[in-house]
Amino acid sequence: MYSVHCMNNISQAGLDALYQSFSPAKRLEDADAAIVRSTNMHELDLPKDLLAIARAGAGVNNIPLDRCSSQGTVVFNTPGANANAVKELVVAGMLMASRDIIGSAEWVGDHADDADVAKDAEKAKNQFGGTEIAGKTLGVIGLGAIGAMVANAGRSLGMHVLGFDPYLSITAAWSLDRHVHYVQRLGEILENADYITIHVPANDKTRGMIGRDQIAQTKDGVVFLNFARDMLVDEQAMARALENGHVRRYVTDFANPTTTHMKGAIVLPHLGASTREAEANCAAMAVDQLRAYLLEGNVINSVNFGDVDLGPIQTDERIVVLHKNIPNMIGQFTAILANSDLNIENMANKRRGENATTLFETSGPWDDDVIQRISAVEGVYRTRMIPGHGM
Repeated sequence: MYSVHCMNNISQAGLDALYQSFSPAKRLEDADAAIVRSTNMHELDLPKDLLAIARAGAGVNNIPLDRCSSQGTVVFNTPGANANAVKELVVAGMLMASRDIIGSAEWVGDHADDADVAKDAEKAKNQFGGTEIAGKTLGVIGLGAIGAMVANAGRSLGMHVLGFDPYLSITAAWSLDRHVHYVQRLGEILENADYITIHVPANDKTRGMIGRDQIAQTKDGVVFLNFARDMLVDEQAMARALENGHVRRYVTDFANPTTTHMKGAIVLPHLGASTREAEANCAAMAVDQLRAYLLEGNVINSVNFGDVDLGPIQTDERIVVLHKNIPNMIGQFTAILANSDLNIENMANKRRGENATTLFETSGPWDDDVIQRISAVEGVYRTRMIPGHGM
C-alpha cells in the first residue's frame, strides 16, 4: 500500500477518503506522496522516491517545480475547488470598499458604552456614506475558475462586467454570462472599470503586472481587489496611489509590512479559501488525484507534467513514463516494448511545457528489465509499471 504524508492539516473529509486507499506516513522521507497546503517546500530535501505532491489549493509557488520535475515527482493542484469561497470574498471586498462597513462597525464598537449610542449613531452615520456597486463597471483580469465566477457574480449584482484573459479556455468561455464583455487589451479594463479584480497565476510573466503605469491609466477613485497573489501588484506604486487619492481603496488578502501600513487599504489575513466547504473540496480533489495517479497512473491537474487519463487499467499492465518533451522519445519507448514482445493495446502522450507524460497499456509476457531499459533512455525522469487485471 502506498503511504501519504500530510504536511498541513487537511479537512476530515479529505482524511477519511485518503486513508481508505493509503496508509499514513509520519515523515516526508518515508512517504510515496504528500499533500500540502501552505508549507514552503523550497527549503526541504525532497525524497528521490517521492512520486507525487498534491497541493490542496490552486497556487503552487510554495513547491519547487523544477526540482520536482527533474526527479519525476508529479505535482498536482486543485483548480476550482475553492473558487466559490474566493468569489464570495471578492464580492464582500467590493461591498466593504464601497460602504465603509468596517469603519462604521468600528465606530459602534468604540461607542458601545454610550447610553445615547442610538441617537449619536444617527448623527455619525453620514461620515460613512458610500456608493452602490449596481450600475458600476467591474473589470476582471483573468477568467479562470475564480475569475469567471466573479464576473458572473458581478452581472447578477447589476454591474457592467469587462473580462480580460489572453489565455481564455473554451471551458471558461462557456461558463461566462453572455453579457460579460470580453476585451482584447488590459488597457480597456484599466481605462473603464470602477472596480478591478485580479485572478491570474503568480509567475515571472505576471509579477508586478499592476504597476505605476497601469495604475496611472485608471479612473480617479478606482477600487483594486487582489485575492490572487501579492506579487502581482507593485505595492509601492499602489501605496502612492492610495496616498494621493487616485485609488480609492485597495482590498487585498495578503498581509505584509507594506500592505498593513497602506492608507486606505483593507487587508485581510489570507481568508480566500478559508471556508469549511473549500477546504473539504480541495482535500477531496487532492486525494482523488493521488488515487488516480498512484493506483492507475492517470495524471489529472498536474502543473509540471502533461495530463493523461486512460481510465481504469484494461490490460495486463500500464507503464507510466515521465520524460522530457524532446523528439523520438515515443519511438524509443515503442521499440523497447516491441523487442520485449509486449503488445501495445493503448497509449496516450501529452506534454506540459518542457515535460511530458506517456502511458502505455500492454499485454504479453512481462520482462522485468523493461522498466530499466525505458528508464535508461536519455531524457526519462521516472518509469513505473502498474499491474492490471491480468497480473
